[in-house]
Amino acid sequence: MMIRIFPYGAIQFMAFDQYKKLIKKKLGISGHVHNLMAGSMAGTALFSLSNITCFQRMKVQYKRNHSANSLRCITAVICTYPLDMVRARLAFQVKGEHKYTGIIHAFKTIYTKEGGYIGFYRGLMPTVVGMAPYAGFSFFTFSTLKSIGLAQAPSLLGRPSLDNPEVLVLKTHVSLLCGGLAGAIAQTISYPLDVTRRRMQLGSALPDADKCLTMVQTLKYVYRHHGIRRGLYRGLSLNYIRCIPSQAVAFTTYEFMRQLLHLN
Repeated sequence: MMIRIFPYGAIQFMAFDQYKKLIKKKLGISGHVHNLMAGSMAGTALFSLSNITCFQRMKVQYKRNHSANSLRCITAVICTYPLDMVRARLAFQVKGEHKYTGIIHAFKTIYTKEGGYIGFYRGLMPTVVGMAPYAGFSFFTFSTLKSIGLAQAPSLLGRPSLDNPEVLVLKTHVSLLCGGLAGAIAQTISYPLDVTRRRMQLGSALPDADKCLTMVQTLKYVYRHHGIRRGLYRGLSLNYIRCIPSQAVAFTTYEFMRQLLHLN
C-alpha cells in the first residue's frame, strides 16, 4: 500500500504544478480555469511513472506532446488494471464462500470463464473517464478556496511562508479544512463513476452481471433499479470518512513541503 501511495502522491502534485505552468505559458490561461485544467491533466498523469520526465521533452508543439503523454497514461492504466480487478474480486469474497483461493487462481478463473483477456478489463472505461474530474475538481476547489481566503481575510486565514515572508500561505487548520472540502466535492462529483467501476469489476460475482456490461448500461441499470441516493451514491458517506481526511492531509503536506523545498 505504501509503495503505491508515495509515487502516486508525488506524481499527482508534481504534475499539477508542471501542467499549471505549461497551460499558462502555452495557452495564456490563468486563474481558476487553468487550475481545473491542470488538475484534470494531473489526474491522468497519476497512472504513468514516465510522466516524471515527460515535461523536459515538451520541445515541439503542445498538442502533439500532450497526445503522446495521454497515450502513455492510458497504456499504463491498461497494463495495471487487471491487478485492480483481481484485488476487487478478492476483497468482495465473503468468509466461507471463497470463489478464488488466491491471486493466481483469480487470474486463471477470470481468464478461463470470462472471455479471456477481456474479462480483466471490465470497468476500465469509467476508471479512465473518472480520473480527470476527480483530480481536476480536487485541485480546482482547493486552489479557489485558498486564493479567495487569502484575498478576503489574509490576516485571519493566512500567515507568511517559511521560505518567503512576502508570500502568504494558509494556516495549517485552514489548509486542512480547504483540503477536506476539496476532497468531498471532488468525490461527490465523480462517485457515480466509481460505483460503476466497482459494479463492472465484480462481474460474475453479482447476479445481474449480464445487465452491467458497459459503462452506460451500468449507469442506466443502477439508476433505474436503485435511484440516485441508494444507487449511484450508495456508500458515499462511508467514502467521505476515507477521502476527506486523506485529501486534507495531502494538500496540507503539499503546502508545507513547498515551503521546506523553497518553492514559493
